[in-house]
Amino acid sequence: MFTISDIKGSVLLNNGVSMPYLGLGVYKMENNQEVQSSIDFALKHGYRLIDTAALYYNESGVGHSIRNSGIARDQIFVTTKVWNSNQGYDSTLRAFDESIAKLKLDYIDLYLIHWPVKDKYKETWRALEKIYAEKRVHAIGISNFLEHHIKDLFNSAHIKPMVNQIEFHPRLVQQPLLDFCQKEQIVIQSWSPLMQGKYSQITELSAIAEKYQKTVPQIILRWNLQKGVATIPKSSNPQRIIENANIFDFAISAQDMAFIDNLDKHQRIGADPDNFDF
Repeated sequence: MFTISDIKGSVLLNNGVSMPYLGLGVYKMENNQEVQSSIDFALKHGYRLIDTAALYYNESGVGHSIRNSGIARDQIFVTTKVWNSNQGYDSTLRAFDESIAKLKLDYIDLYLIHWPVKDKYKETWRALEKIYAEKRVHAIGISNFLEHHIKDLFNSAHIKPMVNQIEFHPRLVQQPLLDFCQKEQIVIQSWSPLMQGKYSQITELSAIAEKYQKTVPQIILRWNLQKGVATIPKSSNPQRIIENANIFDFAISAQDMAFIDNLDKHQRIGADPDNFDF
């Protein structure tokens, strides 16, 4: 868990690095104008974490915005990820070089394994450990790993992952996975916390939003943080970017937190980490 303060607040990773607990995701944003204008706007309004990936094909646009933001590099936290087709030891090292060349940054703050590709993620992790030892990245982690994947990784890892980025929202709480990662001091970060817009189908949240005089997305994102889950909602809409960060002037009661937890239906909008073919 972490203390919630304001948009500049952060969570301490298990290696002592501070990671902002609220950031901007840029999945499916066009590489040039869309991603750059979204990041420029978010940074001007207090965001300090940008989450991209090799798969998003917009790393160069992300890097351009960060380099030209006028904000000191050490004040912006940049995450990217190695894609599945590049997993394996040597190919991951090459993929990291390609990502950092596209970003045109001296280092990356957090580098993740995008999915637990069977028979490859251990060698991929070994490459991440090498990059981390060389201080080319400040933290390393995983994405879409379930508890059994993490335990398997522990069998050969020398360094414990600092972050596990997973699908997490009111329809997919995965409390046992949250509890396990918290016990192991691995920070959970949620992707698609707003269910790629499908949050509107959860009609039960409307009354809670009205009670706190907030929007449903704001309730969901505040619920994320109060669960100890860092979050990276994606939006290229300036109004939504501001709205998503306007969650620091209220707190959800324990009773309402439990109510939201109980909306869980084990419903995924993305792939199952135990059954994907990409």
